[in-house]
Amino acid sequence: MITANQLRAARALLDIDQRELAELAELSVPTIQRMEASDGVIRGNVDSLMKLVSALDHAGIELINPGVTSTTGGRGVRLREHAAKPKAARPSSSRTLERIR
Repeated sequence: MITANQLRAARALLDIDQRELAELAELSVPTIQRMEASDGVIRGNVDSLMKLVSALDHAGIELINPGVTSTTGGRGVRLREHAAKPKAARPSSSRTLERIR
C-alpha cells in the first residue's frame, strides 16, 4: 500500500514532476494527479498501482509501511543509496505509431 503523502514525498526525493513520474510508470498525468489527490491510501486500478510502485522501486524509492522496521515507526519513503535520477520509459511501439500518425 502507498499513500498520497508517500507518493508526493517520493517525487520530491527523486526531484521529478508529475509528468516525469507518469512517463516512468507508463501512466497518464491525470492518473498521477488523482492518486496524489487521494485522501490516505491510494485506491485505484491494481495494474496502475503495480506500475506506480514498480517505477518508484526501480527509481530507488523504498516505501516504509506501518510495522516495518524504522527508527521512529510510521509510514514514510526512503531513497536508496546510490540511486540515480530515473529515466523515462521508452515509448511502446503502439505509442510510437500513434505519434507518427
